[in-house]
Amino acid sequence: MYKSEALILRTYKLGEADRIVVFLTRDRGKKRGVAKGARRVRSRYTGALEPMTLAGVAYYEREQRELVRLNYVEPTRSPLSASGDALGYVGYFAELIDEWAPEAHADERLYRLGSAVVDAMTAGAPVELLARYFEFWLLRLQGVYPSIRQCPACGAALNDGAAMPARDAVLLCRACAPGMAGTRLSPEAMVFLRSATAVGPDNVATLALAAHAARELETAHRQLISVHLDKDLKSARVLREMRQAR
Repeated sequence: MYKSEALILRTYKLGEADRIVVFLTRDRGKKRGVAKGARRVRSRYTGALEPMTLAGVAYYEREQRELVRLNYVEPTRSPLSASGDALGYVGYFAELIDEWAPEAHADERLYRLGSAVVDAMTAGAPVELLARYFEFWLLRLQGVYPSIRQCPACGAALNDGAAMPARDAVLLCRACAPGMAGTRLSPEAMVFLRSATAVGPDNVATLALAAHAARELETAHRQLISVHLDKDLKSARVLREMRQAR
């Protein structure tokens, strides 16, 4: 039996009364476990299996078995106390972590990022600002975010903005990408990225990000995610539909 701190990512129905729970542990990576009776009305797991819930977990694991068996899940912090707008992003954050977290391989930096984002949400951090920050740091930790300081083509600084060619994962200076199809990042967007390298999620509200720069970064980050995962996220489509419905 193992005990660990964990971040709940998602659940699936199993049989008539159980659920499969995907969770990221601090010390042993991502696991998939069976929560017996989790779908019953009086389940002991009620309220403990929501996405992005931080919890203490205990589970049994046997060699050559893909699924572990959950013994208990004791929630310690939950994004359910966040505002309505923030709740719309919970599934998005959880899906991103689930896609990037390696199976059964500890990644404490990724766990700490997810945990800090939950704390920032419950503290009332501006959620769209937090989303751009989270995307940047997640991609950076995975080693797939392009240089935000120097053009790879000519070596020029990216202080005056940058361009991300369509279906690519690099940032070029404007001189190297005249008329190129793709996403343009303004100087304000580049300032946000450089500032984000020195600020924790709990202080994300201190960062300046104009609405147009936020949309630029959202488009660029969606492109980076799509290029490296080779697919679009379901939760990203949900967020777009939510925004259009406002």
